Amino acid sequence: MLINQFPEVFLSNKKIANKIARELKKGNVRKIGPRLYTTNLKDSPEYIIKKHLWVIVSEYFPDGLIADRTALENVPAKDGSIFLISERKRDVLLPGYTLKPRIGIPTLMSDYPFISHLKICSQARAFLENMKPSRMRGQISRTLSQKEIEEKLEKVLIGGGEKALNKLREEAKSLSLKLHLEDEYKKLEMLIGALLGTKEAALLSEITISRTKGQPYDSKRVDLFQILYTALKNLAPQQRLRLNPTEEARTNLAFFEAYFSNFIEGTEFEVTEATDIIFKGRIFSERPEDAHDILGTYEVVSSIDEMSKSYTNFDEFMFLLKERHLKVMSSRVDKKPGEFKDKVNRAGSTTFVDPELVTGTLLKGFEFMRSLEEPFQRAVFVMFIIGEVHPFLDGNGRLSRIMMNGELLKANEYPIIIPIIYRNNYLSALKVLSHHGMSEPLIRTMDFAQKYVASIDWSDFKNATEQLARTNAFYDPNTADLEGIRLRIE
Repeated sequence: MLINQFPEVFLSNKKIANKIARELKKGNVRKIGPRLYTTNLKDSPEYIIKKHLWVIVSEYFPDGLIADRTALENVPAKDGSIFLISERKRDVLLPGYTLKPRIGIPTLMSDYPFISHLKICSQARAFLENMKPSRMRGQISRTLSQKEIEEKLEKVLIGGGEKALNKLREEAKSLSLKLHLEDEYKKLEMLIGALLGTKEAALLSEITISRTKGQPYDSKRVDLFQILYTALKNLAPQQRLRLNPTEEARTNLAFFEAYFSNFIEGTEFEVTEATDIIFKGRIFSERPEDAHDILGTYEVVSSIDEMSKSYTNFDEFMFLLKERHLKVMSSRVDKKPGEFKDKVNRAGSTTFVDPELVTGTLLKGFEFMRSLEEPFQRAVFVMFIIGEVHPFLDGNGRLSRIMMNGELLKANEYPIIIPIIYRNNYLSALKVLSHHGMSEPLIRTMDFAQKYVASIDWSDFKNATEQLARTNAFYDPNTADLEGIRLRIE
């Protein structure tokens, strides 16, 4: 056998043991686990095994059925454990992973093909078998805790609604007899009934308890809120005060706040066109709704009374959200101004919070926000909450920035404005936090944007426009990225 006929990873057996031994002496292969060899002489064993993980598992356990917690999590446990059912009883220790087989009822017709020779328990079977308590050996137990099971059931409910949970319950009932798990089914039925509001059960997960109280929320988003909250709470206090701005300066700043905020959302006008809309009342016949969007935004952000409104509890916060959305989006009747969304909305690869979870998720965000004391902290946090939840069908970005700058105006601080050239920086920072849980880029981006706003002399419209132009505020962000042009402070 030539060395290039060996795959990158393979198990030894009697037929090829001598050939492997010869190649081992020549340095053409190396051993990285029990009976496990590789022709990859460069990468670490951990990397190689991770790359070929499930194929390796299937080689060790050709009859393997992925089971217990692994069948619900679909990934190794945090300590690298993989649980499965097999006739082979002995654990296999590999760099980074431990394969843990057990004797059990083999593959049923309702189970599914997995990777290579492996099978995986059906969802109903996996829930039933996870209802059976197991002792913790090392860092992790074979089955999920009740709290973890509740959270998995919550995800089923969010993803497929009551129909999905009812289907799961019916399938579990049928399987419980075959698996001799009748008692486990009764426990599972109680949990499902509690989530559906038809039974009472002692729930352990905060998210499922909130659902039974009529306040279900998106746990993934709340985790992001926690990350941002912690980072902001540890931020050194800072203030960029606006000391006695003139009426003209307030007007000019409000104009560009409305202008840039709409530009971010694709409502693009030339500055001269926007001045006609806002200061002369001109509504372009070919784009009446776009004109009303920028005008509605300006009418809110230019009003000291409106932007100074505060809230002391969640109900007042909700009322202000809806009121401001109604004012900004009044011309978009089809977007239901002032009403929370009734269907899921998306932007690119991001799916926002399910309509059923909007109020509960906003409540969780509000609970974090009310303990933030500094205006900048509260401003960035409320902007992210609204942007991440996306509670309305449209207008969420504009509303998030209005709510942000309301926090700053109440403290007599400069608002945060995102110029055209800075759009990609802003959206990328939001995406990095939303998708990867990294808060620092967003905080840094918003800090620079406020610092930039504070550097502009807003007292004269013409001079302010020229200064914005000199500092590249109007530059197309994609062109600027290609040409290495940045927003700068004079």
